Amino acid sequence: MDFLDYVQMTKPRRAAYKIKSFFTGIPHALMMFFAACGDGIKRFFSIIAHGFAGYGSRFVKGDFGTKLSYLIMGAGNITHGEIPKGILYLLIEVVYFVYMICFGWSYLSKFPTLGTVESSEVYDEWGFITYTVGDNSMHILLFSTLSLIITIAFFVFYIQNTKSAYRCYEAKKAGKKPLNIIDELKDFLDEKFHITLLSLPLILLSVFTILPIVFTIFIAFTNYDKSHYPPDKLFTWVGFDNFIDLFYLNPQMSSTFGKILVWTIIWAIFATFTCYIGGMILAILINKKGIRFKAFFRTMFVLSAAIPQFVTLMLMNQILSQNGIINKMIVANGGTAIPFLTNATYARVTVIVVNMWIGIPFTMLMISGLLMNIPEDLYESARIDGANAVQQFMKITLPYMLFVTTPYLITTFVGNINNFNVIYLLTGGGPNTTSYYQSGQTDLLVTWLYKLTVDQQDYKLGAVIGILVFIICAAGALISFNMSKSSKNEEEFS
Repeated sequence: MDFLDYVQMTKPRRAAYKIKSFFTGIPHALMMFFAACGDGIKRFFSIIAHGFAGYGSRFVKGDFGTKLSYLIMGAGNITHGEIPKGILYLLIEVVYFVYMICFGWSYLSKFPTLGTVESSEVYDEWGFITYTVGDNSMHILLFSTLSLIITIAFFVFYIQNTKSAYRCYEAKKAGKKPLNIIDELKDFLDEKFHITLLSLPLILLSVFTILPIVFTIFIAFTNYDKSHYPPDKLFTWVGFDNFIDLFYLNPQMSSTFGKILVWTIIWAIFATFTCYIGGMILAILINKKGIRFKAFFRTMFVLSAAIPQFVTLMLMNQILSQNGIINKMIVANGGTAIPFLTNATYARVTVIVVNMWIGIPFTMLMISGLLMNIPEDLYESARIDGANAVQQFMKITLPYMLFVTTPYLITTFVGNINNFNVIYLLTGGGPNTTSYYQSGQTDLLVTWLYKLTVDQQDYKLGAVIGILVFIICAAGALISFNMSKSSKNEEEFS
């Protein structure tokens, strides 16, 4: 459809066309997403292949010091005059091998089986219990994962060591003076300053983010539950059995997953857009010209955000319970108690409404700042052209806010998929039903995961759900952002 045909449409037809374009664009976006994933995998292996080619080329072309660095890290730098850097590389190699010999290898060697010797209690000849400590599958998996990450990091330093040795050789052959320790330090405070700043965050990211993610992925392929709970019992690898159980072999589990997934998406949509639209309306009303006491109104609405969220939710739980103050007032006046938290439909509506109370003030503050940044000239021009208030909102205010806040909407949507507090503190995931597998009817995937791991010790299924939540959030966020104008036309409102 060309631009003229679009302009000649009526407003309802334009809206229908936009909705149709959005949904018809989803398959294309999915194709682009998977194509991008494929390109990323292709580039990854291309980089690896190129790295191996360069690795061999440097060995062939380098001198004795360069070749020696393939066995003893830092040897090439030391022989070519960059002694401090060479000592640092040598120290990294020594520390790695000491770690692996004294600690890491004892766990990595058991990684394929996750342990074979169970702890046991036996009675000696005097009738006393002797406790024999066996393998601990949890420790084996955890420290094996840590050792694998450390090994990957060591391999990166090892490759950098060979590159550095070859660069030193090339510099020496060209008659250049090797860098001394002072020059190296200055370089890390100048051209390589980003490395200096990002080193500590990267280490913390590896320890507190990458390690738990990899560990969780491994757990999903084991039978780790309360029947295989270390150190008394061992757990082992089971391949894709947990995924097959969730999607096929266990009907109750599969049904529960499907229902909770649908409710999680519905909840995330309503929780995101009710707060967004409510905050937008509130911000427009407060910032409208002629409104008096704007600071007072902003302050009053922000008070609900100033109170800790868990306090508000626990108070709402008591107020809306079957014996809460609202139901007591209704019953005292001859009415029937409303099952705010004990009926599935009422409970789902209740959590959405209470979430609006908590979320609208934050959105109001953000959009208030955006409204102040929209150029007044746009509204003046629109008024001169005869645009009324509704047209100004639809053509200027709303497009600007959607353009700027699309990343916020996406992150809020993902955050609501993982919104543990509102559901758990308000309804506890209830009302419970026997048709669900270890879950209530308002549980989200994240609260179901919590119940499976903390209450039922079903860590393997919890890990599977955690992986699926990550895939859903990552794919949804990337696809929706790449389909938005914020990604396609970055400078449109600049």
